[in-house]
Amino acid sequence: MSDVSNARPAAVVTGASEGIGAELARVFAEKGHEVAIVARRGDRLAALADEIAASGRSRPTVIELDLLADGAVETLAARLAEASLTPQYLVNNAGFGLIGAAAELDQAEQLAMIDLNVRALTALTLRFIPELSQTKGGVMNVASIASFMPGPGFAVYYATKAFVRSFSEAISYELKPAGVKVSCLCPGPVITGFQARAGMSFEGLMGAMKPALVPAEEVARQGYDGLMAGQRVVVPGSVNKLMVWSARLSPRAILLPLLGTAQMKRA
Repeated sequence: MSDVSNARPAAVVTGASEGIGAELARVFAEKGHEVAIVARRGDRLAALADEIAASGRSRPTVIELDLLADGAVETLAARLAEASLTPQYLVNNAGFGLIGAAAELDQAEQLAMIDLNVRALTALTLRFIPELSQTKGGVMNVASIASFMPGPGFAVYYATKAFVRSFSEAISYELKPAGVKVSCLCPGPVITGFQARAGMSFEGLMGAMKPALVPAEEVARQGYDGLMAGQRVVVPGSVNKLMVWSARLSPRAILLPLLGTAQMKRA
């Protein structure tokens, strides 16, 4: 644990180079938080930091870092300390998905997905709990409505998000006595760079999931509001809430073929 006595509290946002992560950084900055943005693509982070500074907010600290690299968690802690920052809010947004049958997708890529979506998120959360407890802050873990259901054609990704939601809900209970809020943001489909990385067809997504689409900036705002309100799980969009409710009530024997067919339309 770092000494937070002389450090400035900050919102640390991973995966902030685009999409929901970038929007979350904008929202935290708009709400008056000092922000540290983390991702592999330093040029995009710098552009985002310049944009936020141009709006009259404090310029975010840019931390170019691959969270899959050896020692990445301690590297991040050291970079924050160098900037005289301590995490008050940790936003674990970094992650990716891969669409296709698990047996046919590249094994190393699927394991890397687990490492980023699950291991890195867990390691960051555990590493910074002492600082978050001292600052009475919070954790936002970004999952997906995928966390509520099995996902044939997206099996490993759905499983990682199920872990994220389960982990988040459990530690929200554990950390409540310490004054630390934990919220799991579970968006439905959002048009970002996620689709291209996952190998998904944009046309297929628009055809099958258009009613559930929520803009990234709205997802970020609802996520922020939910975290500050102490809401354990945040599902943006009425259609997505309905999908989650339906998934919870539907027998797996019915849900599996429905989801499998839907995923193939998105490939």
